[in-house]
Amino acid sequence: MGGAVTLAAEHAIGVFDSGVGGLTVLDECLAQLPAEDFIYFGDTAWFPYGDRTDAELRERAEQISAWLIARGVKTIVIACNTATAAALTHLQTLLDVPVIGVMSSEAHAAVQTTRNRRVGLLATEATVRSGSYDRMIHAHDAGVELISVACPALAPAIQHGDPFDERIVEMVRAYTAPLREEGVDTVILGCTHYPLVERLLRRSLPSTRLIKSGEELARELRESLARKGLLRDESREGHYRFACSGDPAAFQTLGTRFLQMPLGDVERVEITA
Repeated sequence: MGGAVTLAAEHAIGVFDSGVGGLTVLDECLAQLPAEDFIYFGDTAWFPYGDRTDAELRERAEQISAWLIARGVKTIVIACNTATAAALTHLQTLLDVPVIGVMSSEAHAAVQTTRNRRVGLLATEATVRSGSYDRMIHAHDAGVELISVACPALAPAIQHGDPFDERIVEMVRAYTAPLREEGVDTVILGCTHYPLVERLLRRSLPSTRLIKSGEELARELRESLARKGLLRDESREGHYRFACSGDPAAFQTLGTRFLQMPLGDVERVEITA
């Protein structure tokens, strides 16, 4: 896209998501890669991604990636399971910078974790429909059974409301019921918003290991940067900045609450072709 891109250790890491959910991924990256600089883009004007077609998501991911590349990033993290399912392969083929998504490391971790070989998935309708997790799980172990539950209302409720009100509690109970009935021992949180209600999920899924994208992806990102010689000098403290396509004030309020650290000024960016 636009000719060869020169990658350097001192460049930032670009991260994008449909909203604030990807902050659960960024949080782990900040903890495991404290010397790195990050640019986070929340596509709040297009939220939720779960209602979009794959073609729409590929085009949108391409536009956001172009915006990040113009700011000199050395790698791009798709901190959204729905966008990863729809656009990861497309972006990896198209772009001159490495692109990492949040799904493959989760699938690998789930297969390594399960003992009874029954794994649950909570995800958006688009992610479940894509079948991406089924393919990734079975690539690691064809004998593992994946029980998928689409949760169309959960990410919007987390994005727009109080993640601990009674409506969310009942929603979590309803979505996790099929997984309890199926006796899964491991559950993939297939949307980066879901760790924001992790405590509720743990109450509904006792004695079940939850696989979260942030933890797994941060490890994969560190290993990838190390292999490519792109890790920053760890004696420094990294910086981060935020942009969104919707209301910056709303993003700042939600983001500060979810990330539990100051976001600073949030830039509003209109993403176009």
